[in-house]
Amino acid sequence: MILYNVTVKIDHSVHEDWLQWMKAVHIPDVLATGLFTEHKLCRLLGVDESDGITYATQYFCRDMAAFQQYQQQHAPRLQKDHADRYPDKYVAFRTLMEVVG
Repeated sequence: MILYNVTVKIDHSVHEDWLQWMKAVHIPDVLATGLFTEHKLCRLLGVDESDGITYATQYFCRDMAAFQQYQQQHAPRLQKDHADRYPDKYVAFRTLMEVVG
């Protein structure tokens, strides 16, 4: 199983809107691709929140082929939606992992 982790530090000024949008729109849009089997949305604890609140959204897919299909067919549009909605209000990085246990 493949775990695709997206970590986002979101500015305080849009935090509440961002969290609601993630839950109501963005995560459902990612899951609607049919390429992920489940997800988790987590708030990081014990980190400096002076310039924003940090979340990790984890998406699980069966294999690398499913992830690559997501990257090629869906990720550019979904990432653009996020960037257009919250310009200059976040920083993000993505991590790809294999679940081994």
